[in-house]
Amino acid sequence: MSEIKVDNLTGKTSAGDITVTSEGGAATQSLQQGLAKCWVNFNGTGTIAIRDSLSVSGLVDNNTGNYTVNYSNSMGNDDYSSTVSANASSGLFGTLQSEASMTTTATNISCYNGSIGTADHAVVCLHTHGDLA
Repeated sequence: MSEIKVDNLTGKTSAGDITVTSEGGAATQSLQQGLAKCWVNFNGTGTIAIRDSLSVSGLVDNNTGNYTVNYSNSMGNDDYSSTVSANASSGLFGTLQSEASMTTTATNISCYNGSIGTADHAVVCLHTHGDLA
C-alpha cells in the first residue's frame, strides 16, 4: 500500500481546483466543492454552548428553539446548502428558517417539538456546503 503525506494540495490548472475520479473512473468530483465549509454541534438548552465546530464564530439564542449560527468565513453568496438536525427523541426536530434568514455570514434555524411548537434541544447540528467568499 502506498502512502502520500503532504501539507498542501494545489491543482495543476487552477490552485483551488482538484478533481477526484470515482472508483469506476467514469465520474469526477471537485474536491473543493465536496467539502463542508462549516459545521457545528451545540447544546441548545439553558446557556447554549458549542461542543465542536468548523468555521463557526459563535451562536445566538434568539428565543425558544430559535438560534443563529455565525460563520467565521463568509460564504460567497446566500445560495449555499445547509442541513439541520436535532435530537429526535419525543418528536423533536430541527429545520432551516426561510431562505431570507440565510446570509453570507449566518444562518437562522428553528427547532420544534411536534406537539408544542418551537422547543430547545440538547443536541443541534448544522452542516453547510457551498462556495466561500
